[in-house]
Amino acid sequence: MGTIFQSIEILSKGKGIDSQIVIDAVKDAMIVAARKHFRTTEDLIVEINDATSAFEIFAVKRVVEQVQDPVNELTLDQARKIDPSAEAGAEIRVLKPTEGLGRISAQTAKQVILQKVREAERETIFSEYSGRTGELVNCVIKRVEGPDLIADLGKTEARLPKKEQSKLESFSAGDRVRCVIKAVDKTGKNAGVIVSRAAPELVMRLFEQEVPEIYDNTVVIKGCAREAGERTKIAVLSRDRDVDCVGACVGMKGMRVQSIIRELRGEKIDIIEYSEDPVQFATKALSPAKISRVAILNAAEKHMEVIVDDSQLSLAIGKKGQNVRLAAKLIGWKIDIKSEEEKRQEVESQMAALVVPGAPVSALVEHGLSEDIAGKLIAASIGTVEKLGSMTPEDLEAIPEIDPETVSEIQTAVNRYYRQFETEAQAEDALPAQEAAPLEEESVPAGETVAVTEGPGEAEKPGSDTMEIPEGGHGNG
Repeated sequence: MGTIFQSIEILSKGKGIDSQIVIDAVKDAMIVAARKHFRTTEDLIVEINDATSAFEIFAVKRVVEQVQDPVNELTLDQARKIDPSAEAGAEIRVLKPTEGLGRISAQTAKQVILQKVREAERETIFSEYSGRTGELVNCVIKRVEGPDLIADLGKTEARLPKKEQSKLESFSAGDRVRCVIKAVDKTGKNAGVIVSRAAPELVMRLFEQEVPEIYDNTVVIKGCAREAGERTKIAVLSRDRDVDCVGACVGMKGMRVQSIIRELRGEKIDIIEYSEDPVQFATKALSPAKISRVAILNAAEKHMEVIVDDSQLSLAIGKKGQNVRLAAKLIGWKIDIKSEEEKRQEVESQMAALVVPGAPVSALVEHGLSEDIAGKLIAASIGTVEKLGSMTPEDLEAIPEIDPETVSEIQTAVNRYYRQFETEAQAEDALPAQEAAPLEEESVPAGETVAVTEGPGEAEKPGSDTMEIPEGGHGNG
C-alpha cells in the first residue's frame, strides 16, 4: 500500500496542496464507495493501519441492552463475540471487507477524490491570488476557449475573458502578454484567476514601471479613466515643486509614454495634471478642447456646467461623447457641456419664461394703475397684461373713457410690471456668475499686446482694440 502514499505525495506536490487534504479525500471517497457497494446506512469510518499502511473501513456500532436500531446498535452478547471486553454504552468497530469493492466503487472513489482535490486547489489559488488584485503579471497564452483566452501564470491558469480584452489586440497560443489580476472567483463555472488587458489598472501599473518618479512616489497617480483600445486619461500630481509631473510621464521626446502606447497597441493616452480645484481639474481633463468658463451648478451632487466656444464644442464632447465621458469619470463630476450660442438661447428662454403670459390686468394695481382704470380695461375685454402690452396708444384711446393721460398711466404701470422680472433675472444670474471661475491668468511680458474682446471665450477678431502693456507692468490675459 506504500504506492498509495507515494501517489498521494506526488499528487499533493503537483497541485500545491497539503497531502493531509488528499488523504482525507481518499477516506471520504472510500466511505462513499463502501456505502454504494454494501448498500448500507451504517456509520462508517476509514482509518490507516499503521502496520500495513492500508486503508481499512469500519462500521461503528453502539452496545445497548435493548436494540432499537439494528443497523447501528448491538446487544451486549453480540458485542462480546467481537470484543470480549465490551461493556454496555461502548462503541464497537466492525471491520468491513475491502476486497469486495469492485470497479464501479473504485470509479466512484476516484470521482470523489478528484472533486475534493479540485476544491482544495481552488482554495489554495484563492488564498494566494485574492490579495494580489490589481497586480501586473507576465503570462503566456496557453489556448483559446471560444472568445476567451487561457493564460499560464506558472502555478495556475488564468482566464482572459473577451470583455477584458482590448479592441486593438488579438493573441494566439504562445504569445507573452502583460495583464493585471482583475479578480479571483472561488466558485462558479469559470472559478479561478481572471486577468485583464482592458482595466485602467494596467495603464497605471505600466506607468509605475516606466516612470521612475512614480515608482519612488515623487509623482503620484491620482486617477485613471479608460476605454480600452481607444483612449485613456490619467491624472498625475507632483509632490516636488521642481518636478513636472506631466513631463516626467511623457519623457524625453515622448519616449516613456510612447513605450506604453506601443504596449497598448496604439491606444491614445492623455496625461493631465491633477488639481484639487474641480474647475481647474475639469478644464485640464477636457483637453484638447479650450474651455471658456466653468460654473458649479451643485457642489453637493458634484454637477458642473462647462461653456465652450462654438468651434470647440465637438472637440470637447469628442467622438461619440468619449472625451467628456472620460473627463467626467476621471474627475468624478457630472459635466454638462454647452456652446456660447446654446447658453445665450437658454438665458433668453429663461427670461421669456419669467414673464407670466396669463397675468390678469388687476396685477397692475400693485404697480400704480388705479382700480377704476383696471375695471374699464376688463370691461373692454382686455383681461391680461400681455394683451394690454401689445396694444398701441391709438388702440387704448379707442376704449370709452380712456384719454391720453390715462394711456400714459397704463404704459407706466405695464413697464413697471415687466421691469420686476428683469431685476429677478439679474439677481438669479449673479449666483452662477460668482461661482463661475475664470481660467488661470497669465502675466503678459512688457511690450507685448493683448486683445481686448467683447466677452469671455471669444476669439480675437481682426480690427479688435488692443492695449499696450507698459514697461514693468502686467496685464490680465
